Amino acid sequence: MKLLTNAEQIITCNTNGKNFKQGSEQSQLEVLTSHSIIVEDDLIKDIIPNHSINNTSKFEVFDIKNKIVLPGLVECHTHTAFAGSRADEFKMKLDGIHYEEIAERGGGILKTVNAVRQTSLTELVELIKPRIDEFISQGITTLEIKSGYGLDFENEIKLLHAIKILNEIYPIDIVPTFLGAHTYPKEFKENHDAFIDLLNEKMIPHIAKNNLAEFCDAFCETTAFSADEIDRIFTAASSYGFKIKLHTEQFNNIGGLDVALKHNAISVDHLEVLKESDISKLSNTDVVCVLLPGVSFFLNYQFAPARKLIDSGAIVALSTDFNPGSSHILNLHLIMQLAAIEMKMKVEEIINAVTINAAKSLLRNEAVGSIEIGKKADFSVFDTKEYSDIIYSVGRNLNCMTIKNGEVIYKKN
Repeated sequence: MKLLTNAEQIITCNTNGKNFKQGSEQSQLEVLTSHSIIVEDDLIKDIIPNHSINNTSKFEVFDIKNKIVLPGLVECHTHTAFAGSRADEFKMKLDGIHYEEIAERGGGILKTVNAVRQTSLTELVELIKPRIDEFISQGITTLEIKSGYGLDFENEIKLLHAIKILNEIYPIDIVPTFLGAHTYPKEFKENHDAFIDLLNEKMIPHIAKNNLAEFCDAFCETTAFSADEIDRIFTAASSYGFKIKLHTEQFNNIGGLDVALKHNAISVDHLEVLKESDISKLSNTDVVCVLLPGVSFFLNYQFAPARKLIDSGAIVALSTDFNPGSSHILNLHLIMQLAAIEMKMKVEEIINAVTINAAKSLLRNEAVGSIEIGKKADFSVFDTKEYSDIIYSVGRNLNCMTIKNGEVIYKKN
């Protein structure tokens, strides 16, 4: 057995078994002082007052004096599997050229698609490894990675195989999502029906048969897929057992939210231009609103209405949306800080958003996301005595130790 002891604070994100936080609950954190955590095998066995520990000889002791413990952080929306660079497009954005115009010029997602198609499976795995290492150094113990930069059968499968290999290599949980409906590849630009048939009749059945993804995601946008097209794809995906996610309400309102709700989506992601009249559709539901303030920051446009969503009773999570184009931000802590400064979220709401609510958006919330007896022993340890310092220290990573299933997988030198 193992003992994490002498922590200044243990931030449990306790849910009393509910396993998510919504509305006013999202501002509630259980903060324990003078307590220790007992780990047996890979589970949290008990959380006990320090004074009740009489004999430490039977434990492997982790002395974390002057530090705080949080649940392992959950990064629930990333496009980490890519090749190539779009730094030139960043310069274009600084010159005032909009994301959609860059896409129309042949840049954007399709530029990354070309790079992925020219990269081998082995090369892809090696490109992605340092990105995962950086996530782990931030205290992340569960990481979602999407495909979506192949846009044909061979290369979408290649991306999902890379994600599978990485999940076998790394001790953290890597959750695979199929995003074949990211945009239309150039060879199907004038034949949308044929591409949807390829997705529905070949890619989705193969991915399901080979257990290469758990979720099916799509991008509902004027430069990508219409609501009716998404409906067709999700109908096929659901028939093969995929859980549904959707990129929607990012730049335009074209019916994506209603299609996501029709298909019982686990999460709706982005929501930067969510209509105020549509907020009630997400109030007091099980749908997780995954907000991505890094995109708004990186592209310099409006932020999602986090405050109104939380106040309405919605479930809000946060993520980096790390990708090569619209949010080249591989720093979940910066996202947390942007959420406070730009979206007016409370510190406590933010911590719940990157732990238990992010876990819910990946259907991992019964096992991870909070420090509760019986859950996985996943922890992030921060070199501070006060949890608000994580948000206050803008641009800094205060995580000094990452623990997955009771094992230290990262320790800051």
